[in-house]
Amino acid sequence: MSRIGRKPIAVPAGVEVKIDGQHVTVKGGKSVLEMNVHPDISVKQEGSEIIVERSSDDKNHRALHGLTRALINNMVVGVSDGFSKNLEINGVGYKAVKQGNKVVFSLGYSHTIEMVEPEGISIDVKDNIITVKGADKQLVGETSAKIRSLRVPDVYKGKGIKYADEHLIIKEGKTGAKK
Repeated sequence: MSRIGRKPIAVPAGVEVKIDGQHVTVKGGKSVLEMNVHPDISVKQEGSEIIVERSSDDKNHRALHGLTRALINNMVVGVSDGFSKNLEINGVGYKAVKQGNKVVFSLGYSHTIEMVEPEGISIDVKDNIITVKGADKQLVGETSAKIRSLRVPDVYKGKGIKYADEHLIIKEGKTGAKK
């Protein structure tokens, strides 16, 4: 059996899980998340736990078993606690400013870049630290990756947007002829 798939998912107080056939809805204080489960995977709720089971030991069913359990667990954690990612802006003159539901970036280009917050995501900017928060783990990661791709860190100076926990390896650069 799958090590991840066989673990039951604990549902905390304040989170409501509704299972309607192959459709799972998780409702909590932060938001509502929905997901359709593969027909070969069954999801049932027993008390304050969610159990995910598969129909056979087929390789695809084993893979779907762990995946489905992880996705439902992320939904439960997302509506109860939420997810966040921090990014840092490094570089002289590089900055980001929040204007309503938009974030305006000045990243050394000849123009500014405006990014509208996706639905379900909140972006906070404070002292060149960008915090992306939301209930949907996939959407938080995707939005963070889009922000980082606006100015990927330079390998020689480290200028650009990087994740707060990202370790950059800076290259030495050319040394030239020494006489």
